[in-house]
Amino acid sequence: MQVATRWIIAKLRNRRFFSLPELNAAIRECLVTLNDRVSRHLGASRRTLFDATDRSALKPLPTAPYVYAEWKQCKAGLDYHVEVEKHYYSVPHALLRETLWARITARTIELFHQSNRVAVHVRSSSNRRHTTVREHMPSSHRRYADWTPERIQRRANEIGPKTSALIEIILRERTHPEQGFRASIGILRHASNFGMNGSKPLAVAPSTSARAPTRR
Repeated sequence: MQVATRWIIAKLRNRRFFSLPELNAAIRECLVTLNDRVSRHLGASRRTLFDATDRSALKPLPTAPYVYAEWKQCKAGLDYHVEVEKHYYSVPHALLRETLWARITARTIELFHQSNRVAVHVRSSSNRRHTTVREHMPSSHRRYADWTPERIQRRANEIGPKTSALIEIILRERTHPEQGFRASIGILRHASNFGMNGSKPLAVAPSTSARAPTRR
């Protein structure tokens, strides 16, 4: 490399170039000339030696470019999500509480369990949010897949200020908002079943703590 650098610089030192492509073209011409020159101490050119010794040992270039990646060990929580860089990514629900490895690149998050890739996600920069694949959810949770905290809160606002405040508290006090979906959606369904203006009375179950009447 040092010989090539010095020889090419010396060859081009008195020439002027007005663009980088023009300079690269001149370097390429010098490199061809240098590789075809016969070395006095070897009795052959660099190109001849390369064809005779190195070319047959070369392997094909990878079909995909090299991508830098970091690895992190993580554990799937009860909500079958793992935390990677302050974001939550889903894995198949059967792997909850299992230890997994995350392969982290600039664009993707790949999750492996016992050397098998079980999930791949586009990397997200949203902190404390969830990326969930519908197929990873148990069937009992899929009915909530189209709901978001924003949609739930917007629906509660339409019902009234007290409902809005209650839903806000439920979603805020959960570790993850998704954990409050079941209770929130149950409350919102009362508006559909009994009317948003309270036109139909809400049935109240008798208290289980009341004592049954006794005979005298």
